[in-house]
Amino acid sequence: MNSGTEIDTVAVNPLTLEERADLEESLKRCSEETRNAVFEFRETGRVGLLPGIVIGLIERFLEPEVRPQLRSSDDSIRLVDDLRIDSLTMMEIVVLVEEALDISIDNQELRDLRTLDDVSCFIDAKTKGLPLPQRGRLFGIEAIGAAVPHRPPFLFLNEARVEKDTAIGTYTITGEEDFLGGHFPGNPIMPASIMLEALGQLAVFHLVTTQKNGTGSVVDSSKVLFTSVEAVRCQRICLPGETLTLRIKLKHMRHPLAMFEGKITVNGESAAWAEEISLTFDWVGVPGAH
Repeated sequence: MNSGTEIDTVAVNPLTLEERADLEESLKRCSEETRNAVFEFRETGRVGLLPGIVIGLIERFLEPEVRPQLRSSDDSIRLVDDLRIDSLTMMEIVVLVEEALDISIDNQELRDLRTLDDVSCFIDAKTKGLPLPQRGRLFGIEAIGAAVPHRPPFLFLNEARVEKDTAIGTYTITGEEDFLGGHFPGNPIMPASIMLEALGQLAVFHLVTTQKNGTGSVVDSSKVLFTSVEAVRCQRICLPGETLTLRIKLKHMRHPLAMFEGKITVNGESAAWAEEISLTFDWVGVPGAH
């Protein structure tokens, strides 16, 4: 967890005996490790304790079979889709976090908290009194389909969050995809080529939603074409019911070429990566398109 500003400790209000007793009661279903970390934080304000506290407080509300997933995954694990945290449970978590860390969280501030990383960075900023991290805009499948030259059944993004140089998207393998009928019949496996296609589509979406030239012209989605992909490695099979988390990062852009690196994880476990995905592109209204 890193808000971008190194602060070792923050000011904390010492607990009265009554407050400590109340907090002990609230934390009684948390692990001993989490309880000890919370009380140490309330005594010392040591921010290095926060990552473990966040995981421990969330874990207290999870179904037993989901808890190992929280501990073994990276910060990209999603609260709703992966950990099955509904809105009511989220509010219970918020109430306990507020009491444990002596902070106040507004309901409006919760709208963009979708992953463990979102929660960790948010709480880190809150406790340090820093500006809240600004997350990129989140797009649903309708907005994605309207922006890129792909449509179902050949659109492999359910949602995407776009920032300046990066984008994170998801795609859930339903098992109803036509190509699965012929790709390992009886044991359908998501084709690696389609996984790379999904990364490419996320790169296209990033281009058309973030890039402009010196005259303000945006990227023409109909003129973005795949050029090459290098240094690809597939590390696990992906099956129906699983959700791919896709990440791309813009490495270099100089018209008419844009290069990205890409990675796919499932529940925090690495599934595939590509060191370089190259696309050609052109601007809206520019003649001689590629």
